Amino acid sequence: MGIEYSQISLEPDNNTDTKVSQPTSSIDEKTALNLVWQLPQVKRKAREIQRLSKGTIRVAAMVDGLPTPETPYYTIRVIENHVDHIDTIYLFRVLNPSKAIQVYDILKDEYIPLPEWKPN
Repeated sequence: MGIEYSQISLEPDNNTDTKVSQPTSSIDEKTALNLVWQLPQVKRKAREIQRLSKGTIRVAAMVDGLPTPETPYYTIRVIENHVDHIDTIYLFRVLNPSKAIQVYDILKDEYIPLPEWKPN
C-alpha cells in the first residue's frame, strides 16, 4: 500500500468571469506538519518505535486533510511505516490560522486540546 501525497497549486485562477471565495490561509502544509513533528510526545514515540523495532519501522507524519471553509484545520496523521502497510499512531488537527493543535483521543472519541493530552 503506497501513500498518496497531494500538491496544491498556488497559481491564481486567470478566469475573471467567476469569482469564488477562498479561505485565507496563514499556514501551509509544511508548517502544519512541522508543528506536529516537533511535539515532544511525537519525537519520543518515534524514538521508542525506532529503538524497539531496531530500525525496521519508521515513523512519519503526513497531511491527511486540508482546511476548507467548513473544516478550518489541517489533519495530520502520525504513522508507523511498515514494509507492507501503515498503522496510525496519532491523529492531530492544526487549526488554521491560529496554529492551535488538537489531538484525537481514542478513549473519548473526540479531538481534545493538546494541553489535556496524556499520550500514555
